[in-house]
Amino acid sequence: MLIGINEKSTSARTLSAGDLEAVFLPGRGMLGASLRHKGVEILRRVENIEAAAANGSTAGIPLLHPWANRLAGPCYRAAGREVELNPSSPLLHLDANGLPMHGVPWSLLAWELTETKLDFLEARLEWSRSDLLAIFPFRHRLELTAMLHSNSLILETTLVAGPDGPVPVSFGFHPYFGLPDLPRAQWRLELPAMKRLVLDQRGVPTGEEEPFNGFDAQLGEVGFDDGFALMAEQTSFSVSGAGRRITVELLAGYPYAQVYAPRDNNYIALEPMTAPTSALTSGRGLSLVDPGGKFRAMFRIRVDTSQSR
Repeated sequence: MLIGINEKSTSARTLSAGDLEAVFLPGRGMLGASLRHKGVEILRRVENIEAAAANGSTAGIPLLHPWANRLAGPCYRAAGREVELNPSSPLLHLDANGLPMHGVPWSLLAWELTETKLDFLEARLEWSRSDLLAIFPFRHRLELTAMLHSNSLILETTLVAGPDGPVPVSFGFHPYFGLPDLPRAQWRLELPAMKRLVLDQRGVPTGEEEPFNGFDAQLGEVGFDDGFALMAEQTSFSVSGAGRRITVELLAGYPYAQVYAPRDNNYIALEPMTAPTSALTSGRGLSLVDPGGKFRAMFRIRVDTSQSR
């Protein structure tokens, strides 16, 4: 049961197709607040959306913009502009080390619906308000499309740069999943071979990489909080067990990913990222969209019934 989702206050929209039902909150950052497979919730941290919003916590399937994960500090330089963030800004959420986390909190971004159908939703966000430009001084528009099929949800995000300069791209998604009726230790995680980004003690990439030969086993007591550079433009990650498999397929625009599976929590996040953590401060892996240009990224969440190995 989802607590705190009010149709009027959040403009919640429900999509249905085959075995899947999804709920999005355009008034709250286009948050994916529910994804049910055959009536069973597979998203996590969605039990109390209002509490998550009040705490600045991530939940469900949030879009993290204009950066995913943390910045190395309150200042960054990108596309020829220097930005000094005010840590006391209500549009910032800080991690335990005082680093700006996940851009502007999802709950503070209201999207405008442009088209809705039973299995389709399209919305846009204009990045033109002065308070938003103080955080990320690059005018642009985001367009997000959610397409629900009988066994999959496709999320396509397009960034349209404004006319006054290039726009850096470092957004990402942070979907939390869980397998019902099965202890976390028995979930089977499958990850492809990638390049692991070496992180410092704050979780910020150092610029070094090391080989990662993939993972295909039950989680057991293994934990992950790792960033990766992909070795193929299209790749997939999956978690399975108890007759159900959840697969995240990166289809376009996501050359990086984060895997977050803390040992003491009953969820796993398989995170598509357009750039590595803190790309705005390091410049590593950071794409720029020319004035008037577009950047498109797409990933799919597929849910299948399967036999556990």
